[in-house]
Amino acid sequence: MSKNLSHLSRRKGLDKNLFEYIGRVAEENGQLTKEEISSIAEEFLMGTANIYGTTSFYDFTRTENAGKKIYVCNGSACLTAGTQHNLKSTLEKSFSKDEIGEMCCLGRCHENNAFHFQGHNYSGPSIDKLDSILNEAKSYSDNYFVKNIGHQILTGAQLSLDEISNRLKAFLSQKPEALLEKIKISGIRGRGGAGFPMAIKLEGCAKAPGTQKFIVCNADEGDPGSYSDRYLLEHQPYLVLIGLWISAYITGANKAVVYIRAEYPESVKIMDQAVQDFINHGFVGNSILGSNFNLDFKIIKAQGAYICGEETALLSSIEGQRPEVRVRPPFPVHEGLFRKPTVVNNVETVANLLFICSEGGEAYAAIGTPKSTGTKLVSLDSAFFTPGIFEADMGTPLDLVFKQLGSGFKRAVKAVHIGGPLGGLVPVSKIPDLTLDFESFAQNGFMMGHASVVSVPEEYPMIEYLEHLFSFTAHESCGKCFPCRLGSTRGKELLQKAQNDHNFKIDLKLMDDLLDTMKRGSLCALGGGIPLPFLNAMKYFKDELSPYFK
Repeated sequence: MSKNLSHLSRRKGLDKNLFEYIGRVAEENGQLTKEEISSIAEEFLMGTANIYGTTSFYDFTRTENAGKKIYVCNGSACLTAGTQHNLKSTLEKSFSKDEIGEMCCLGRCHENNAFHFQGHNYSGPSIDKLDSILNEAKSYSDNYFVKNIGHQILTGAQLSLDEISNRLKAFLSQKPEALLEKIKISGIRGRGGAGFPMAIKLEGCAKAPGTQKFIVCNADEGDPGSYSDRYLLEHQPYLVLIGLWISAYITGANKAVVYIRAEYPESVKIMDQAVQDFINHGFVGNSILGSNFNLDFKIIKAQGAYICGEETALLSSIEGQRPEVRVRPPFPVHEGLFRKPTVVNNVETVANLLFICSEGGEAYAAIGTPKSTGTKLVSLDSAFFTPGIFEADMGTPLDLVFKQLGSGFKRAVKAVHIGGPLGGLVPVSKIPDLTLDFESFAQNGFMMGHASVVSVPEEYPMIEYLEHLFSFTAHESCGKCFPCRLGSTRGKELLQKAQNDHNFKIDLKLMDDLLDTMKRGSLCALGGGIPLPFLNAMKYFKDELSPYFK
């Protein structure tokens, strides 16, 4: 059925995109009525059940959020920092409880106290200026540190448009195969979490038959604690667009899509302007810079769903379908957006391509380690004296990043959760054993992922943090596979009961079986990844957790 829906959605193309249409109607009217759902279904030749299935899934289109006026960040960093309760109490002086909703991580992990109001995000001291925000519609920017150790590929000065023109002309003078070879030599691996070699995706799409191909930038960075993609979108937008441009040139794609989470409204605006700059200077469109290369950019604002960070769910979302994970194979490089060959990469990955294609694959491969080349962005939360975005060569000792760039912890911390809710839960005692690369984390039983850091304070109960992770997974699951849908819910229920009923202890064998089922049977990393931090916690915080298990 989903293939048929893909073909129906493709009829109107990206310019009259079903997903955007749904989002626009919901934003204008607060929610979609039955009549509007029926009208959309008729226009796009789909059943009302299909449209309802889509609208009922996203945070900003579902009827449950109708009437919400202000949203509080419910991400892990704000949770462990302990700012959410006081923030809600302050907001309840100006709004009723029914008018206050929740959003999944606003990317303000460095300041906390994060909330969203009328298309703007606020954090830190902004709550003390609530009256001016509400009455005068004032917006306030946030500030965080940006530093580096070693090479500066992603955090340097932004190129001028004239410099970009010269670089793009130089790329056009080379064959696509030559640029692909540079990327192969560089050894760059995806920065979204999995660490998959980028060149394999590009080559697979380039060799795939067909005249219509797509490049998609996954800017739906939803991992609580991670705001490195937000930094690139807002402060290095040209780097991102150049990376997509190069990817399209290599693969023969003529459409590039940047799918940006709705929780980053400022990012959407800045990227819109960057695309307009590229249009004005002839970097996109037909016969780019006098060549036979054609390319159009499309910015799509998401509607609030963590699962859209998974590449196949993201593609279904763009098509206006419910964002369910697709069974693979076929992989997106063969059958992706609208069932056409598609390359999906995250923001940080594509932002590296300017350096690789300008300086050469050898220059990039010389940075980092033999298997984890280049640099990595790390985002540190408010538990550090100097929180922010930091660029370090792969292989840099993690302890050095924390102490030299983050200036150390400003409060007692017992663990750091690295790489989002599905990443490794690292006790502070293990930090000196880790280096910033895929292999070091894997060898020590963790996962680097986005390299985002959420600190768990000494006084924060580990059992509550684990419950939070299962609750998060249960809420964000697409529901397609039952190991994730049911497993996360059962896990949440067991952890809640263990805390509320002193006569109840979780059967550890039962929990192990549940986790094993989720790991083996889930279609994607959401269900398959949640066992990792749980097992880390049981290994390193056994004494603290033992009262809840038998």
